[in-house]
Amino acid sequence: MARFIKLSDIDNILLAIDPLNAGDLAGDVTAKARIPSGHKMAFRDIGADEAITKYGQTIGFAREPIAAGDWVHEHNVYVREFERNYEFGTDARKTSFVPETERATFMGYQRPNGKVGTRNYIAVLTSVNCSASAARFIASEVTNSGVLQDYPNIDGVISLVHGSGCGIDVKGAAYDVLKRTQWGFATNPNVGGVLMVGLGCEAFQIPRWMKTYSIEESTLFRTLTIQEVGGTRKTVEAGVKAIIDMLPMVNAAHRTPQPASELTLALQCGGSDGYSGITANPALGSAVDLLVTQGGTAVLSETPEIYGAEHLLTLRAETRSVGEKLIERIRWWEDYTARHDMEMNNNPSPGNKLGGLTTILEKSLGAAAKGGSTNLRAVFEYAEAITERGLVFMDTPGYDPVSATGQVAGGANILCFTTGRGSAFGCKPTPSIKLASNSYIFEKMNEDMDINCGDVLDGVELSEKAEEIFSEILRVASGGETKSEAIGYGDNEFVPWSLGATM
Repeated sequence: MARFIKLSDIDNILLAIDPLNAGDLAGDVTAKARIPSGHKMAFRDIGADEAITKYGQTIGFAREPIAAGDWVHEHNVYVREFERNYEFGTDARKTSFVPETERATFMGYQRPNGKVGTRNYIAVLTSVNCSASAARFIASEVTNSGVLQDYPNIDGVISLVHGSGCGIDVKGAAYDVLKRTQWGFATNPNVGGVLMVGLGCEAFQIPRWMKTYSIEESTLFRTLTIQEVGGTRKTVEAGVKAIIDMLPMVNAAHRTPQPASELTLALQCGGSDGYSGITANPALGSAVDLLVTQGGTAVLSETPEIYGAEHLLTLRAETRSVGEKLIERIRWWEDYTARHDMEMNNNPSPGNKLGGLTTILEKSLGAAAKGGSTNLRAVFEYAEAITERGLVFMDTPGYDPVSATGQVAGGANILCFTTGRGSAFGCKPTPSIKLASNSYIFEKMNEDMDINCGDVLDGVELSEKAEEIFSEILRVASGGETKSEAIGYGDNEFVPWSLGATM
């Protein structure tokens, strides 16, 4: 008999772990059609407009009567508004912390401001797209010169370029988001030195940005503008010299034992499938619970991908105001998508659907599992500095590069990324650990995947997998290389959220 699972007593669907062919028996139900692995089959007859339930929650409604044994997917399921009961803090509970003397440790870089990094990069930032090429030339020339071989404590020189910085309202949301994002990357504890390169005439003026954050030029923070220096070639020469001057000071940082409480873990999922919500995401959520008991921080994000599961997070809100702020962001997204002639159910993607996810409600219920079970302590705007420990939420799009950029700007010094279809992703300056939701994709893309969570389907306990993930987090935080770092990902994944009109 092919393997299947019923996730809640009140569910009216089964999840096919293995493919079911027409005539195959799943418990007491005979499949009436082929059910691909990771997809859903009706466990009983479902009436037209009746709620489809998975995880004990509504994931959509039947377009037409669905018979027991039928394949349940987008051809016979639709999404509409329905009443969700928002309770605040009902399931919040006191966290039991591991005593400080018994907490896990990693080898990290302690910065003068007390923050701790897991990497030690020099970042070449840009104020505008017009200076992107110059920034890339600078980072490439330093890297290719071989000089970094003499500075073993430096992980590399990276150019973090973007497509904005001009044609924006300097008093508007687009400017504010870019301003916060740039500041967040400049001060991320994984960055030891910064060179900011501009053109000179752009909307995003470097002096104004520096004044906002009381930044002054120093050995470890330098700026250049192409128009003032006298062109691209001269800017590249000056930029290379500035970085060469930084190298001894950045290299002076050394790894020392640091408590796991200094970890801020970004949580991402991309290319999700029908297994993500029962393997990789809940396993990562259990690892988050371990990190929180160590005094650490985890950042759940991707607001469009918790839509339909937000009521489960408000139950764990530490205060009513935290829960209400989350709902306010949900309402903002409903309005935002409507203004652009979209709807929240435009997500999931075609790949998600091929993997078995039918609606955004189903996808969100699985994605929210990354947040574990501890209290939700705060809700932050995009790229806002994370100032609370424990489980927090940051409002970001669901698009992975944009979402991760906001989390890193907030201070994330390590990242875990779950995937069922096989997302290709890396993130500098913050290392990304890739968790496969199924054994097939882990084996097929073994050079990209760090951990296989597909063995949960074979009987490995979630608690055991959580320990494996937590151990990998500590290893990577101590300098261990991830698969995406070995490939070289991370220089092109800096994608600040672009809001508002481009003028």
